[in-house]
Amino acid sequence: MRMERVLIIGRGGREHALAWKIRQSPRLHALYIAPGNAGTALEGTNVNLAADDFTGIGRFALENHIHMVVVGPEDPLVKGIADYFQADPRLKGIPVIGPSKTAARLEGSKEFAKAFMMRHHIPTAGFKPVTLDNLSDGLRFLETLEPPYVLKADGLAAGKGVLILPRLEEAREELKQMLDGKFGDAGKTVVIEQFLKGIELSVFVITDGITYKLLPEAKDYKRIGEGDTGPNTGGMGAVSPVPFAVPEFMKKVEDRIIAPTIKGLQAEGIEYRGFVFFGLINCQGDPYVIEYNARLGDPETEAILPRLKGDFIDLLEGVADQTLADKVIDIDTRSVITVMLVSGGYPGNYIKGKVITGLDKVNGSLIFHAGSRNTDEKIVTSGGRVISVSSYGETFGDARIISYINADKIDFEGKYFRRDIGFDL
Repeated sequence: MRMERVLIIGRGGREHALAWKIRQSPRLHALYIAPGNAGTALEGTNVNLAADDFTGIGRFALENHIHMVVVGPEDPLVKGIADYFQADPRLKGIPVIGPSKTAARLEGSKEFAKAFMMRHHIPTAGFKPVTLDNLSDGLRFLETLEPPYVLKADGLAAGKGVLILPRLEEAREELKQMLDGKFGDAGKTVVIEQFLKGIELSVFVITDGITYKLLPEAKDYKRIGEGDTGPNTGGMGAVSPVPFAVPEFMKKVEDRIIAPTIKGLQAEGIEYRGFVFFGLINCQGDPYVIEYNARLGDPETEAILPRLKGDFIDLLEGVADQTLADKVIDIDTRSVITVMLVSGGYPGNYIKGKVITGLDKVNGSLIFHAGSRNTDEKIVTSGGRVISVSSYGETFGDARIISYINADKIDFEGKYFRRDIGFDL
């Protein structure tokens, strides 16, 4: 049994959860996280390298005899970290768990993803891509839709490039602002989309490019305010499992969405080894794709990985050497509820460097750091989303109680969290 040396790329709660899970493997020899946070430092060794510093990451991988690179965030995937390793004869023997640059366009370009779904008959909302060159066509398309109106920046916008607007006049004005640079280059193309009414959920698979395995599903909460009010965030909490994801519904998801996606990638010769995140909506019992992500979600990861039993390194090796078909997924039947603690002012302006206290008082929950760093023997905030609190329970109610008891114990100036995660279920 070879002992593994693993490098995780990223710095958020998802990466802390990945580090926590990988740390449990009896096959782990050494674990590094670049750049990591105060929480990942408890699981392995943080490395002061940016997630998109491919030269530095490649050099570190060679010098430290890394056996596997696990990519957490979308940015290095969309920029082509998997391709960078494949193109270097010294690095190509180190498997990267994450799709190629072309495959990552499923997340990196809403227009590409929509066209892919059309080609492979995957159910999704009606849409129209708009640039400054066809703005008048876009404005006319808006007039054909019923409110609310959905506008999506084509590129990556840190989870904030989707607007759902109640009035036509507001949608027209926001469309112009997005094309005029509101989200930078990400908004050079805007996808106008028909609004689908239903309940959202996140479905995840891991694939080796040949076959796939279904991971636990989750539901996340994107709005900053209770009752799903206010602007979108990167995610304020998550629950797993999702009560309405019953076998009949999930069979529709597999038959209509997951299998055609994997087969479509194969048919188009697109290399994909890693995680696929299907952002879905349940419209009266039928699933539709809202978006693809080319990695695990955050904060969903903090809810689904605690439910995943077994040796995670073994599963990742199945992706690397394309033996995933031989692997078995074992899922904990308990519920998990994750509550995200955020900085005051998030998702707008907020102040970093606030001292975090009370972590030592937590009992019965898993704590995953999202935006934190160590300084002068103290842990301080370093991002908008700061700490996630994940708890098991035989029921959602049991898990919720534990998460909120412990969320109250942790403190930093300006701390805010939603107190209604999972209540709609």
